[in-house]
Formats: sequence, structure tokens, C-alpha cells
Amino acid sequence: MKGLYLVTLVALTVLLGACATTVKPTYVSPAQYQSLNCQQLQSEYNRIQLYIENGVQTPKRTGVGLGVGLGGGWGRGGWGFGPTVSVNMGQSSDTKNTELSRVLGQQEAIVQAAQFKNCPIIVKKNAS
Repeated sequence: MKGLYLVTLVALTVLLGACATTVKPTYVSPAQYQSLNCQQLQSEYNRIQLYIENGVQTPKRTGVGLGVGLGGGWGRGGWGFGPTVSVNMGQSSDTKNTELSRVLGQQEAIVQAAQFKNCPIIVKKNAS
């Protein structure tokens, strides 16, 4: 009985630990914001902050893939090699954490660009 309790406790701890991980920003180059003035930098930062506060939406992408290769294996006639072709159609979506990481990286790049231009930028801390 103690073993079952211990296994349940460990599993619950691992599950809660995985849910509590913080999202790290993805690197975004501040150079892409160098053409913006101070007011535009603050406006862009605020737009991203509002997007985060309203709940990050995962972008959906559709695509088609074509693969050509050489396959081998054991078949009716024995061992052999032959060409293989596969076509994949589908929709893929990033996770919310991936999207959040991307926009947090954009915010960091905006702050760095503002600091480089000596712009006073109002930074809000994210409660993630």
C-alpha cells in the first residue's frame, strides 16, 4: 500500500512540475526593429503585451509534403530494394508555449532596440 502511495505521489509531483515550467523567450534580433522610432517601439511592445494578456493563439499552417526514397525489406519474393514515394497532406499547429516564446522574444528585441536608441519604454512584467 505504501508503494502505491509513493508511486502516485511521484507521478503527481512530476506532472505538476511539468505544468509549472516557465516559457523562455526565443531569440529575435533587435535589428528588425531598428527602423522604428520610440513611439512606434512602445506601440509595438503594447500590441504584443495585449496579445499575451488576451491569450496567445496558435497559428495554423497547412502544407503538402512529398517524399521520395529507397526502401528495402523482406517481401513475397525475398529481400529486395525499391523506390518509395509518400505524399502527406495535413495541418500542423504550434503549441501555445511555442507561440508565447516567440512573442516574448519579440518583446525582448523591442526593449533592446529601445535601449539602443535611448528610448524610454514602459515594460510590463508577464505573469506566466
